[in-house]
Amino acid sequence: LDDPGLDNVAGEEFLQEVLQILLEEGVRKNTDVTQKVGTPEHPGGWGFPIPPHPIPISSPNPIPNPIPNPIPSPSPSSILNPNPIPVPTRVWLEGAPWEGGTLRLLLGPSRYTYEVAPVLVLMEEQVLAKLRELVGWSSGDGIFAPGGSMSNMLAMNVARFRRFPESRSRGNWDLPRLALFASQESHYSIQKGAAFLGIGTDNVHLVRTDERWVLGGPGDPELGGRSVSPSLSVPLRGKMIPEELEKEIQRVKAEVRGGCTPHVPKAPQTPQCLPSIPNGLPSVPKAPSKSVCPPLSPQSLLQCSQSPSCVPKTPIADSVTWNPHKLLMVGLQCSAFLLRDSSVGAPHPSQGLLQRCHGVGASYLFQRDKFYDVSLDTGDKSPQCGRRADGLKLWILWKAVGSRGLGWRVERAFAATRYLLEQVKKREGFQLVMEPEFLNLCFWFIPPSLRGQESSPEFWDRLGKVAPAIKEKMIRRGSMMVGYQPHGSRVNFFRQIVTNPAVTRQDLDFFLDEIQELGWDL
Repeated sequence: LDDPGLDNVAGEEFLQEVLQILLEEGVRKNTDVTQKVGTPEHPGGWGFPIPPHPIPISSPNPIPNPIPNPIPSPSPSSILNPNPIPVPTRVWLEGAPWEGGTLRLLLGPSRYTYEVAPVLVLMEEQVLAKLRELVGWSSGDGIFAPGGSMSNMLAMNVARFRRFPESRSRGNWDLPRLALFASQESHYSIQKGAAFLGIGTDNVHLVRTDERWVLGGPGDPELGGRSVSPSLSVPLRGKMIPEELEKEIQRVKAEVRGGCTPHVPKAPQTPQCLPSIPNGLPSVPKAPSKSVCPPLSPQSLLQCSQSPSCVPKTPIADSVTWNPHKLLMVGLQCSAFLLRDSSVGAPHPSQGLLQRCHGVGASYLFQRDKFYDVSLDTGDKSPQCGRRADGLKLWILWKAVGSRGLGWRVERAFAATRYLLEQVKKREGFQLVMEPEFLNLCFWFIPPSLRGQESSPEFWDRLGKVAPAIKEKMIRRGSMMVGYQPHGSRVNFFRQIVTNPAVTRQDLDFFLDEIQELGWDL
């Protein structure tokens, strides 16, 4: 113990070498459109053994391993996130969020008390207040969570606590049987949350959504006169039907022995896969709690102040989950859980819902006799207490580009989607799954070998194999990575979302050209 146990000089040299790798591989190559998006490798091809002794980054790796250096370059095996060529839900490596993320890592703060991270606590409170203002609330509460799914689970837990405060101490067994209602297009985290919180997935009731037809039919003018088989004009579900929610609540209450308590009606929300914007909430007078919203992608439209299609404010919701790491490109992770909680700051009760639901007041952290306002010790509001300072990234980006700059990004994302939509309608072999209302553009590519065979009994089965085959080709070529999926009775289709403000028309043309080239001979 007579000498320091760390070599600061060696640590600085190590960091300098890591920064050089980050600059070369993470910045220069990641913004070079001539680089491959990624190189496919099976999991068995990698190995990351822990060395018994320190190894200089610049020296060859003496351990038998396909990776040449102890700190591997991300390019051979990872997605090149900032590259403008489309990949799933892009993450753009621009200055402000990158600086925010890097600063967060270098500071290494844990955001649980004001005395540990005073500036970061105040930054987070400011950002949360601004987000609530954009949603339409003049006051309330909130916290940053590790992702939208966890934010949803926080919403479900707080909603249960609000209706049944005794659930915190007695658990579910002492409660009436709870029922959770969500759109049949809702995010999968609703099911996960029900399982995680002990509500049970059998008690999640999915409410029917409406049907929207894919274009008209043969000769639809929006297709430029191209003929489309009636078999391709299939109904798609998108928006929850408000009246169906009321019916479902009454049905479940009548069928469940001993009664049932409606819990957490989850609406409105944008479907995870289909490009729909939700209907308004119904009036459910017998439901004991108001609605709690899951991830609301349309809320990102609130940034788009000049757009007539912006979603209105949401005073009817008790909570909103907002993920700036998606449309606003802040960088993973940055997910805000917002509460319209009037009890925050009130004399009775003196604590908000988050604090009363999750707080335990650990005496070694959350003393009540500190010299400052202890309401700034926000760690007790979160189930995990210590958290990364995710709000720092959004604060820096907001300062860098302003609210107008964020709105411009949203407008540009919609412009890119409109351009892709026009091109899909014009190009032979491309067929929309449904007209988009948001940024999700869903379409099939029909290779020449299948055109004109829509009435064939094996048409849909063969079409469902096209998207996976094209994706395999593009990954092996390293040109793009685009997601596909089936949905209900509809076979695999491509689902593209363009949020990267670096994307140009040339990139979008390449995206469609590449799909056409790779699928031409299928």
